[in-house]
Amino acid sequence: MASKFKLDRENLGFITALIFYAAAGIVCFIFLPLANYPPHIGIIGIFSLLTAYGFFKKRVWTIWLVVMLFFIVTTFSLWMLYSYFGANLLLDISMVAYLILTWIFTAYTAAKRKMLET
Repeated sequence: MASKFKLDRENLGFITALIFYAAAGIVCFIFLPLANYPPHIGIIGIFSLLTAYGFFKKRVWTIWLVVMLFFIVTTFSLWMLYSYFGANLLLDISMVAYLILTWIFTAYTAAKRKMLET
């Protein structure tokens, strides 16, 4: 079964969203044992990888996962920033970057949601 992706300018945004969500899911699973296996990091990782798969196959349900991740990641990142602000500069920068990129890709997916319905 062939993928629905063709490398053109129109799909470049979806390809970058796919890469972002796949990378976020992989990073969550890398840090899962380092953080003593908290379940919320595993859930974020699973949802991120499912979202990347949805972008790859252009599934309609991908928009719902993106919206769920928007709220979950926003809450998680803001809580991490509130709890550990100033304790670790790398953690602060990465949480702000993760938060901003999640907002950007959520807005992009909402704007281009018709492409997922084809």
